[in-house]
Parts: sequence; structure tokens; C-alpha cells
Amino acid sequence: MPAQNSGYLSAGEPQKVVGKRNDAVQAKIPLSVQPGYHVNSNTPSDEYLIPLKLTWTATGALEGGQVTYPKPSLEKYEFSEKPLSVFTGSFELVAHFKVAANAQAGPGVAAGKLRYQACSNKACFPPKTIEINVPYQVQ
Repeated sequence: MPAQNSGYLSAGEPQKVVGKRNDAVQAKIPLSVQPGYHVNSNTPSDEYLIPLKLTWTATGALEGGQVTYPKPSLEKYEFSEKPLSVFTGSFELVAHFKVAANAQAGPGVAAGKLRYQACSNKACFPPKTIEINVPYQVQ
């Protein structure tokens, strides 16, 4: 599946994860924000800002899906009095799964949704959600 592009943020193809039952596996999800824009981090500075958040639909074979986010940067913008916790440029999220003890051998896809709010240096845009699909193979 090609990269998903929603205008301000694009998601690259996650690597395929391969594991046996009860294995801990990780999937790196490459993201890229267009130059001149940023997305709020997973821990935004103000409660009214919408965080970057990746959630998973139950897949059966993969459990968990806790996400490790990169360290955000604090940036100062015209529209905010204090610096904001943001991601810019290219970065990766890492999703941590456990292969279910009763997982059937074979291929599958872990389906997730990435919700984010993109902003320019002057204004923020309505939040968007893009689909993230991580292919997997249970051995």
C-alpha cells in the first residue's frame, strides 16, 4: 500500500512485522510533516490542542499496540504566547505488539488510525485522521 498523504502529514509504509506466538514485535511507522507546518505532539502544551494519537483496532493476532513517540520539540509561534510541544519534519512512531498466544499462522494486517492536528506558523487546521496499516506474518 502506498504512503498515505493527507495534505500536511504523510505516513510511509510501515515495515512488516514477523513473529511467533507470544513474541514481542515492533513496527516503525515513518511520518513526514510538510515544510512550514507542524503537528501537535502526543503531549501538547495546552489542553485545547489536539494531540497526535495512534490507536489500533483489535486484530486478533496482535495485541497491545502501545506507541512510543519521539521526543517533541518546543517551538514558539505567532499565535501562542508560550512554546508549543510539536513534531516537524520526518520522524517515526514505534508500535509495540505482542503476538497472541492463540494467533493463527499466516499473514494479516493491524489496522490503526492516526489522529492529528496540523498547523502553520500562523494558524491551526481542523484535525484529520488517516489509516495506518501494519502488515504482519505469524510464523
